[in-house]
Amino acid sequence: MTELSKVQIQHQRLSKAKIAKRATAIFIGAVLMAVGLEIFLVPNNIIDGGITGISIMLSHITGFRLGIFIFLLNLPFFFMGYKQIGKTFAISSLFGIIVLSIFTSLFHPIPAFTDDLLLATIFGGMILGTGVGLVIRYGGALDGTEILAILMNKKLPFSVGEIIMFFNIFILGAAGFVYTWDRAMYSILAYAIAFKTIDVVIKGLDESKSAWIISDIPVAIGNAIMNRLGRGVTYLSGEGAFSGDGKKVIFCVITRLEEAKLKEIVEENDPNAFLAIADMAEVRGGRFKKRDIH
Repeated sequence: MTELSKVQIQHQRLSKAKIAKRATAIFIGAVLMAVGLEIFLVPNNIIDGGITGISIMLSHITGFRLGIFIFLLNLPFFFMGYKQIGKTFAISSLFGIIVLSIFTSLFHPIPAFTDDLLLATIFGGMILGTGVGLVIRYGGALDGTEILAILMNKKLPFSVGEIIMFFNIFILGAAGFVYTWDRAMYSILAYAIAFKTIDVVIKGLDESKSAWIISDIPVAIGNAIMNRLGRGVTYLSGEGAFSGDGKKVIFCVITRLEEAKLKEIVEENDPNAFLAIADMAEVRGGRFKKRDIH
């Protein structure tokens, strides 16, 4: 067997592994959303947002199964996703919606986990948001409004969760006419919790941040960052516009959980240092992976 053949086989195996990982993640995400809906929210007349929210209200009014409306009303958006985002996204989303439709039907006879409205709202929103975020993170969507949000996210300075929340304020408000206004307010609260959970799941707790530090003792701070955080640093040459003095600027990439430690390091070494921290959408390549500290 040639080296090229070995590489091709390895690539095929990796591709199959990625497909299996994506399918598993989308399956789990869809099941989690079904749990949030049928075990917590729907039995307490608290609705989800988007097309799913419309489906819940139609199911309540007509008496037909929720899964039927979820599947049928989302079909046009999958064609939109297929044309605008791609075949893989459309197939992933369709798979997720089929799983969601099936499991909402399977979970429907199960009684609500709690009849306390506040607990149902909080835990239903968290579980639902985790499921939706997991599916989006692995390249799919469980609701037509999510597809619109993903498309709009490319052109607007808002997160996917924020765009979805904007749509849902109007959709969830309709719950006041179908149920009662207190249920509509609980529904809005549930999705406020869900949309924050979506962002956390999509970005992860280790969301990357860039840090720029200007200090009179850059080497000491740089060494402390490398030794105590295990992160690499880069020294950039700068010049003060007012003073004209040459400055050495420290640049490094950290995670959200390391932000407090970085501030502590800078404060301990140079309380007068200039520190700027910004969110980063994505980090690839280089040596960003944290090295072990012994």
